Amino acid sequence: MQKTVNPNASNKTKQLLNMLSETAGRAIITGQHTQTNPMEEIAYIREVTGKEPKLRGFELLAYSPNINYEDAGEECLVEVYENRGTVDSAIAWAKETDGNVTLTFHWYSPIGGRDKSFYAKNTDFNAEKILIENTPERSAFYRDMDVIASLLRRFEEADIPVLWRPFHEADGDWFWWGAKGPVVASKLYQFMFEYYTNVWHLNNLLWVWNCPVKEAYPGDAYVDIVSVDIYLEQYEKTDYSEQYEQLIDATSPNKVAALAEVGYMPDVSILQKTHIPWAYFMTWSKEFCIGEQYNRRESLRAMYDSDYSVVGCQSASTIGQSEQEASEIVSSMMPTGIL
Repeated sequence: MQKTVNPNASNKTKQLLNMLSETAGRAIITGQHTQTNPMEEIAYIREVTGKEPKLRGFELLAYSPNINYEDAGEECLVEVYENRGTVDSAIAWAKETDGNVTLTFHWYSPIGGRDKSFYAKNTDFNAEKILIENTPERSAFYRDMDVIASLLRRFEEADIPVLWRPFHEADGDWFWWGAKGPVVASKLYQFMFEYYTNVWHLNNLLWVWNCPVKEAYPGDAYVDIVSVDIYLEQYEKTDYSEQYEQLIDATSPNKVAALAEVGYMPDVSILQKTHIPWAYFMTWSKEFCIGEQYNRRESLRAMYDSDYSVVGCQSASTIGQSEQEASEIVSSMMPTGIL
């Protein structure tokens, strides 16, 4: 049984890791990111399959302390406004169901920036300077971490374990935390782990590393789950076995592995034959879920109807909701793009 990297992890957090470990290779947990508070993706899945995912992703971008509202475009502002209150939604959902919460944080740069300043192109914030003591960048980094830690504390107080995936896609240069390379992002990850574990004593987090670059791996002492984000240029029936091997080679064979973000879902019929040990997948939001631009309805039904898939319980707030009501929600919230 895999042990949590935080020896003081709560019982429920340890149980979640144990469940993920036991699931991998025997089944796959269904997951869906919800980009906004209306969570129209869940209504769509329920309309198509009559079921809901076991794992639900929530976005924290609206909680970034340094959003430049005066120099932000309409698309940016809409995303911020639609993401307000996601912590309340996540806690309420977790209390109503036995579902698993994972959090994504598109962190607006702690200093400077305009519009969607989690993108490196929209800020001159230098992540490498966080590594230097007594710099404004390090002070702002820890200031922001305090704000987010206070939100994570709310989950701990409710005894809700969280799959925490900071500094995601660190292998790319499109976010400020990866703009100076994945090794710098790895050091930021280690800073956060030490601070949240030993100073804030957040014992409800499972730490998810999201970068398939060998030289950047923080080490087994810092990671509960290794993961990768995969967006294929075009659809193919796959269990993502090649990407699994690459991820394990770049990280560790001793950790649970996950498809933290996908555009196209893995093919469950292939997984059922190969048993590639992905513990869970999470389809990205908006058009990656809704409609048939990426995942066809028949693929969605196949995934959620399969004996190999772990699906979730319907929350009390949606029990009894008709297909027409679900369809109306989806129609009113058609995809407008991704982050």
